[in-house]
Amino acid sequence: MKTVTVQQFFEMFPDDDACLAHLMAVRYGETVTCPKCSKTGKFARLSKVLAYSCPSCGHHIHPMMGTPFAKSHMALQKWFYAMYLFTTSRHGVPAKELERQLGVSYPTAWRIGHEIRKYLAKVDGDRPLGGHVEIDETWVGGYRKGKPGRAAMKMKSVVFGMVQRGGDIISRVVPDDRKATLLPHIHAHVQKDAMVSTDEHPAYRSLAKEGYEGHGTVNHGRDMWVNGPYHTNTLESFWSRLKNSIRGTHVHVSAKHLGKYLGEFEFRYNMRKMPGVMFDRLLMSF
Repeated sequence: MKTVTVQQFFEMFPDDDACLAHLMAVRYGETVTCPKCSKTGKFARLSKVLAYSCPSCGHHIHPMMGTPFAKSHMALQKWFYAMYLFTTSRHGVPAKELERQLGVSYPTAWRIGHEIRKYLAKVDGDRPLGGHVEIDETWVGGYRKGKPGRAAMKMKSVVFGMVQRGGDIISRVVPDDRKATLLPHIHAHVQKDAMVSTDEHPAYRSLAKEGYEGHGTVNHGRDMWVNGPYHTNTLESFWSRLKNSIRGTHVHVSAKHLGKYLGEFEFRYNMRKMPGVMFDRLLMSF
């Protein structure tokens, strides 16, 4: 499915009622089995309440219950449009852009952005990685002025990633790049029969002994980027997009919230072949 255009979006969701109807359909389906009388049918929209009623017993279902929309004073259509922007952007949506597009205050725009990022990470999930898996770590963030070498690197955040070629990526913000920190993530998400590509970082040297017999390396320090079938170029491309987007779109991301942004980019990468269903996948996670 192709991405919906802005014009198509507003044709689909011209007002809050259309958004509520879509939310009801996505969360509960076109026909619903009533939790009170157990009869299945199409619930009717109530005129004065943001809810739907069972045609048999009158039981109410509130589609916004349990979602960020329930306690929000912002129009549901604006929430939908913010979600649309997040699921159609390649480089993310800064709070200032949400402030301009939605006509809300900056604190409101900031809160909406972080709420959406939280659910983007939730809906993505983690599937086991097999086939050929690239593993790599990188440093994200700015240098502390006056701190040279390794001391400056400590001011950055460590991001660890594993990607199946042609498949999904799993990424994490981790406290450090030591073997004891990284190996548990590899064991939890990479199948033992997978081919594994890494660089020559010491944390990966024992992978063959850990059961990953198809482990091969490249030496970036000697400008070796490809070694037969082994390389980490897929992950390097993901890191490049992440860092360029942070610098160009968000300017700065604090270590406290970096994990949310990482989950956002991970979701878009894993849904890259199905851009037309990103919006509803996100909506289903609420």
